[in-house]
Amino acid sequence: MSYFDTIKTFVRVYELGSMSAAARDQRVSPAVASARIGQLEQHLNVRLFTRTTRSLQPTEQGRIFFEGAQRILDAVVEAEAAVQDVTGNPRGSIFVAAPLGVGRRFIAPLVPDFKAEFPLVDIRLRLSDRTIDVASEGLDLAFFLGTPQDSALKMRKLADCPRVLCAAPAYLDRRGAPADGAALVGDGHDCLALRFPGATEFQWQLQTPDGPERFAIKGPFESDDGDVLTQWALDGHGIVMKPFFEVSEHLESGDLVEVCAATPPLPVQLGCLYPHRRRQDPKVRLLIEFMAKRIPEMMRTEPDQLPR
Repeated sequence: MSYFDTIKTFVRVYELGSMSAAARDQRVSPAVASARIGQLEQHLNVRLFTRTTRSLQPTEQGRIFFEGAQRILDAVVEAEAAVQDVTGNPRGSIFVAAPLGVGRRFIAPLVPDFKAEFPLVDIRLRLSDRTIDVASEGLDLAFFLGTPQDSALKMRKLADCPRVLCAAPAYLDRRGAPADGAALVGDGHDCLALRFPGATEFQWQLQTPDGPERFAIKGPFESDDGDVLTQWALDGHGIVMKPFFEVSEHLESGDLVEVCAATPPLPVQLGCLYPHRRRQDPKVRLLIEFMAKRIPEMMRTEPDQLPR
């Protein structure tokens, strides 16, 4: 075990606030992670964390050591980036996160192509529709759909993605087709919401003749998995808001039908976020450029001449 590995483990324990989470991140057992922290505390002759059965909190000495340890890791990352820039031979792992729909349709299929071009680079891909914290989860790159709020990260826009409201013919036969956003408010329709723990209400922002307007919607089903919502819509359980590229085949086949065409959803942005560094990691830069070129080529973004 190297002292450098011990410092990396300490930093991840500090950032994640959990020994087991840091162990998973570092791909070691919780016992190994705990032993590294114990040896580091013995080496420094201080206690870095206060441990209870339910929590792990840094001590004042732990907070001081973290600041210096983080600077060391950042310096090593920048030194590695400088060497790889000179040699043109990027290597190592890139930890990437993406929403389920984007990840399954674009990122995952392109990973083998990227690996073929850069065989010394490994991609560690995590897919989830929940909100991602790039720093605390140790990510190098996170793709997103929407408008990110974290100004501490750098952003690269990849594409604008139109969205549609749609439902299955069986649902529309049973409940009728809403003409605009106003018809969705109240108990007139069942709307399928993508939401997460802690959400108390949900609104869809639609483009009206008077400009963007928010409509409070509700329905019997909600999920934090966008593909589950699509399946519920296909099964006739309600109206769903989706990026066009996720439902284009269902719209063309007639399994889903666009509704509220007079007040369509506002488009969302597909982009990626990555940490600020004085020297960007070359392998991360290469992956961003690769995806920026290939994803728009794969993506259908225009809902032209849809059957309605």
